[in-house]
Amino acid sequence: MVHPTVTGEAERLRQRRFIGVLLAAPFVAAGAAVTLVTSSLGAAVTVAAIFGAFGLCWFAALLVAATGHMALVGRAAVAMGGLALAGAIAAAGGLASPVALLAVALPVEAWWIAGSRRAALSGALAALAAILLQPFANQLLPLGATGIASWHWLLPLAWALTLLPRAAFANPANARQAEPAADRLEEIIDAVVLRVGRQGEVLDASAKARSILKLAPELLLGTGLFERVHLSDRVAYLTALADMREGAPKRRLDLRIRLPRDGGGSVDNFRPFRLELFRGELEPDVFTLVLCENEDVAALREELASAREAAAAAEVAKGRFLAVVSHELRTPLNAIIGFSDMLLHEMFGGFRDPRQKEYVGLVRDSGQHLLSVVTSILDVSRIEAGAYATELEPFRFVDAVEMCRSMMRPLAEAKCIALGAQIAPDAGEINADRRAVQQILINLVSNAVKFTPDGGNVVIGAKRVGSRLHFWVSDTGIGIAEEDMANIGKPFMQIQNDYTRRFEGTGLGLSLVKGLVALHEGTMSIESAPGEGTTVTISLPVNGPKRRSGAPAGVLPMPVAKPKGDAHGESNGSLRKTA
Repeated sequence: MVHPTVTGEAERLRQRRFIGVLLAAPFVAAGAAVTLVTSSLGAAVTVAAIFGAFGLCWFAALLVAATGHMALVGRAAVAMGGLALAGAIAAAGGLASPVALLAVALPVEAWWIAGSRRAALSGALAALAAILLQPFANQLLPLGATGIASWHWLLPLAWALTLLPRAAFANPANARQAEPAADRLEEIIDAVVLRVGRQGEVLDASAKARSILKLAPELLLGTGLFERVHLSDRVAYLTALADMREGAPKRRLDLRIRLPRDGGGSVDNFRPFRLELFRGELEPDVFTLVLCENEDVAALREELASAREAAAAAEVAKGRFLAVVSHELRTPLNAIIGFSDMLLHEMFGGFRDPRQKEYVGLVRDSGQHLLSVVTSILDVSRIEAGAYATELEPFRFVDAVEMCRSMMRPLAEAKCIALGAQIAPDAGEINADRRAVQQILINLVSNAVKFTPDGGNVVIGAKRVGSRLHFWVSDTGIGIAEEDMANIGKPFMQIQNDYTRRFEGTGLGLSLVKGLVALHEGTMSIESAPGEGTTVTISLPVNGPKRRSGAPAGVLPMPVAKPKGDAHGESNGSLRKTA
């Protein structure tokens, strides 16, 4: 009956004894009232005295059990005990009656409950006050008519008999034997010890449930523990109990238990624990459960929290770096490119030496290349962070293809590469971000032209399939080897071979394409074979992506490529990769 908020063992023992004394005291008071008061004041007053004793004592006991505060109620109980003792001595005939020996009960009971000299002194002062006040009780009430009788010895004798079992329990050796096995075991290990019946009902739980599980042991009794086991772990828990019933000596399992919510939140607070079940020697039908925190999982949780903090700090640093790049690099690069163009057009006079014009052209080309790299890095970062804003609009897909061809035609003509188009008449319009679609086409065609030898072919094709638009860029270039397909689309990853080493690049082109396709809820596939060229196919919804609330934006992962085989499952050397 001790309140769950009382966690100290000493305080719990004091409250347990206080509640027990108050629950038992009315029975002694009732016997005294029947024998001493009935003859003087009649049955009605006797019944009232009995009900008053039971009401006051049990109300005080329940008040302490409900609140966990004993100080004020304890002082009131000592005062009421002194008044009751004064009335009992007066009713028995005064100090000459054996009932006066009950004056010893107040200091003894006070010491038994609190275990301190101060409490015993308070009880002794209350008993002294009762002795001094008992002559006034005869003046207030017509008591003492019964006189002194030999059976008055029964009252102090009955109280003295209650001291024998309490004295035996107070003996450390006997108390050690009477202490539950769970409490003795938990002193050795830092764990919650429970006694469980054959059907899994908890019979007893140790006090460490308050510190480890943040729960009162009473809340685990019966089905309290099972109700707090995670739903997905209950099968393993019941299986272990079944094994124990069939004769298994012990079982061990890991499970999650729901603890009180941290800070009163609405999310269930499940923590990992390790549970060991043992069979008792004296009680074969009662199992002992030892529940302790899973240190391995707890360590992993701490490492995960540290990793998350480090990742958050890295993300902040990355954002700051990109902000610096955006301001400190793009602004001067635009100035360099602009002034280089002005010098190349000889707006302020001609060059004295042809090498001057050549060097200015190199400065402009290098600035444009560096600006494109910085822009690609920022675009990829915005896509990964979900901050890339798309503006959907309907437009004719063939217009985006023509813009891309006109932009890439000089680069293709420089290598004598034929840049063709195969746009089906049903391609029609598409609802998408026009700038993103043009960026996809430019990056794909730029890669195709870059890795196609002189005199090759690059084709842009498109057709409509149901509610989706499929378009592709195919070339007759060097192709991609099987071992390189896994790295396609990763930022800053380039295919390294004797041919590609001659070309500049950062490896961001396909990564940016893949991110833009993912923002449109599209798919991308790559088919390639070494020496036979590459075909990159994009599929986008014609009516635009669905705006799902809470859907994460960013780059979709690409699975590892697998060779495309024939009907017998044998590889024919052509590779296909889909994202």
